[in-house]
Amino acid sequence: MTSLFSLENKTAIVTGGAKGIGQSICEVFARQGARVFLLDVDEEGGEQTALKIRQDGGSAVFKKCNVASHEETGQAFKQIFQEAGQLDILVNNAGVAHIGNAETTTEADLDRIYQVNIKGIYNCLHFGLPLMKQSGGGAILNMASVASVTGISDRFAYSMSKGAVLAMAYSVAKDYIADNIRCNAIGPGRVHTPFVDGYLRNTYPGREQEMYDKLAKTQPIGRMGEPEEIAQLALYLCSDEAGFITGAFYPIDGGFITLNT
Repeated sequence: MTSLFSLENKTAIVTGGAKGIGQSICEVFARQGARVFLLDVDEEGGEQTALKIRQDGGSAVFKKCNVASHEETGQAFKQIFQEAGQLDILVNNAGVAHIGNAETTTEADLDRIYQVNIKGIYNCLHFGLPLMKQSGGGAILNMASVASVTGISDRFAYSMSKGAVLAMAYSVAKDYIADNIRCNAIGPGRVHTPFVDGYLRNTYPGREQEMYDKLAKTQPIGRMGEPEEIAQLALYLCSDEAGFITGAFYPIDGGFITLNT
């Protein structure tokens, strides 16, 4: 652990921490000294991630929690605060995807996206902000997307939700600046996660590598991002070194937003 971007003596909650970007954020934060509480509905994956972090010398505790449930989220945050006595960092990473336009998106699809991607973040903010205020302030990071700010084909419900994720970050940054609470958002492009592998396996059996290469080339830089690259930006924005940054949106997209013409 280095002193630069140190999270020593900080308590962090990371939602969707069992795999993918969330898992990498948990690992990077723990490596920098944070006491990490990872929330996820994936009990097996969450326990494995927490165990790996502890085996590597870090501090991590898994809490099974469906952030779409107001009651479950409230109970999880209450338990964590009782155990840790403080809340310094909240990363709202949990989310689900959907493919479809306004015609093909069913009401059930829209409700599912809303429950996790929008209400889930509201639940975490609703219960987390009072605890962060009691702790003297802190840093909140919302996992937005390039879809928050640009049009992407067949991502109607997903884009709707990620636009809301970004708007919530701006709102919280404005409302809680006097409480020493910073709130920012990250906008990843395509990132190589287990979700991508599963999507390719299920949608294009036998053509996985071909379609992976095609998707990767939609990023001007010529490849998908790696989860740890997103985690390193998350580390910076949640560290004391980023103390002058709030109400900001950081694309991390291989040039997708600005270089795709």
